[in-house]
Amino acid sequence: MNDDAVGYVNETIARYSDWSYATAITVYVVAMLMFLGALAAARYAKLEAPAKALVGAGASIDAAAGDRVPGRVAGPAPRRSLGEKLAAMAYPVVWVGVVAHLASIVFRGVATGRAPWGNMYEFISLTCLACVGAGLVVLRKKESRPLLSFVLVPVVLLMFIAGRYLYTQAAPVVPALKSYWLAIHVSIISIASGILLVAGVASMLYLTRNQWPTVGPVDETSSGFGASVRRLLDHLPSAEALDRTAYKCTVIGFPLFGLGIICGAIWAEASWGRFWGWDPKETVSFIAWVIYAAYLHARATAGWRNASAWVNVAGFVALLFNLFAINLVVSGLHSYAGL
Repeated sequence: MNDDAVGYVNETIARYSDWSYATAITVYVVAMLMFLGALAAARYAKLEAPAKALVGAGASIDAAAGDRVPGRVAGPAPRRSLGEKLAAMAYPVVWVGVVAHLASIVFRGVATGRAPWGNMYEFISLTCLACVGAGLVVLRKKESRPLLSFVLVPVVLLMFIAGRYLYTQAAPVVPALKSYWLAIHVSIISIASGILLVAGVASMLYLTRNQWPTVGPVDETSSGFGASVRRLLDHLPSAEALDRTAYKCTVIGFPLFGLGIICGAIWAEASWGRFWGWDPKETVSFIAWVIYAAYLHARATAGWRNASAWVNVAGFVALLFNLFAINLVVSGLHSYAGL
C-alpha cells in the first residue's frame, strides 16, 4: 500500500486532540454541576427571602430614624445569592470547555490533514460543540443561564459514549469520503443537529413545567419527589420562555438541516450516481425533517402550542436515532465512519 493510500498522521498532534477532548468533557461536567448547584441554591435563597424582608423592614425603620440621629448611616446594599454567584461563575467555565473542545477538533484536523468529521467519533464531537455553542448564544441572559445544565447533560453523555465506545484513531478517511462535500455536508448537518438538540431540551423542559401537577402553592418545607421537582421547576424560566427558546432554535436549525440534506443529495449523485436512494440514513433524515416541519406548522396553529412541543420532542428522538442507530445497527451506504 503506497503512502497516498495510507496518508500521514501526526501522532503528537493527535494526542493533543485526545487530551483536549478529555479536558472539554471534564470542564463541561464541572460547569453542569455548578449550574445545577445554582438551581439548588435558589431554593434556599427563597427560604431566606422572608427573613431578609423582615431584616430589610427593620433596616428601613433604622434608616428612617437615622435621618434624625446624627452619624447614623443606612445598611449595606444586598449581596448576590449563592445561586447567582454559581451561575455567574459557571458561564465562563462553559466557554473554557468550548475552547478546549474546539482545540480538540482543530488538532484532529491538523493531525490528519482533512476535515475532522469523517467518522462517528468526530461527527458527534462536532455536533456536541454546535449544541453547546447554540446553548451559550440562546441562553446568554443571566436568568436563563442555569438551563445550560440541561443542555450539558446530553452533551456530556454523547461525548462520553463517543470517546469511550466510538473512539477511532486519527487516520485518513475512506475513499468515499475524500471529497470537499465532506466539509460542506457533514458540517452543516452537525451544526443543525446541535441547534435542534437545544430545541429538544427546551421543549422537554416546557412540557415538564407546563404539565407537572401545580395544584396549590408549594410548601418549601415539604419533602418528596413531587415537591422537589416542583421547587426546581419554580426556578426555571416560564413555560412561555422555554417554548420561545425551542421555537427560535428550530427556526434556525430546520432550514440548516434541510440544506444539509440537499448537499448530501448532491454529494450522493457525484459519488453513487443518484440523488436519492432511500438509504436508511437518508430515510430517517427525511423523516426527522418532516417532523420538524410539522412542529413549525403546529406551533403556528392556534391551540396547538402544547401538541407542537410533543412533535418537537419526537423530532429530538428521531435526530438521536439518526445519530446512533443508523450507523451502529442498520446496514447501509452510510454505515462506514470507522465502525
